[in-house]
Amino acid sequence: MVVQRLAEGNGITTPRLSLRPVAPENLPDLIALKADEDAFGLMLHGIRTPERTREELEDDMEFWLVRGYGTWAVYERATGDFLGITGLMERPDGRGVALRFALWPACRGKGYAREAARAALAFGFRRGLAQIQAVAWEGNTASRQVLVDIGMVECDDFQHRGRRMLLFRASPPEPLSAG
Repeated sequence: MVVQRLAEGNGITTPRLSLRPVAPENLPDLIALKADEDAFGLMLHGIRTPERTREELEDDMEFWLVRGYGTWAVYERATGDFLGITGLMERPDGRGVALRFALWPACRGKGYAREAARAALAFGFRRGLAQIQAVAWEGNTASRQVLVDIGMVECDDFQHRGRRMLLFRASPPEPLSAG
């Protein structure tokens, strides 16, 4: 799949999706998404309050300015509907950059998470990241399958809030040799 950069900064388009760096106008959608147990409950740190979501949005916008990558709001191109988020963020434990994604439950089974996560991963490698990680709860088979399908490899595990979390990693694809 060819991923094209949009002229407006760090947006990405895929065949079905438009990914745009999060901005203040995303706050109502982010508050709803991050408060929804079915959408955000499986994330490493769980659901968020509106106040925490507002703080995270400010942090995410600052992160884009400092790092040149971050969190995107994910939209369906055909309808313009907000589907969720994907992004690249520094892990809170200091162990590198992590890919994350969270979409509305109604989006499941349609390949949107896979398409958005693949685009975010490719963007990170184009930005020169040498390695990208991701974390998924062992019981979240859908997210684990997305990570495997986009080329990430399970490499470690740890316990968090009584759950076994799996760590995945990916490195940039090797360039084709001219020969």
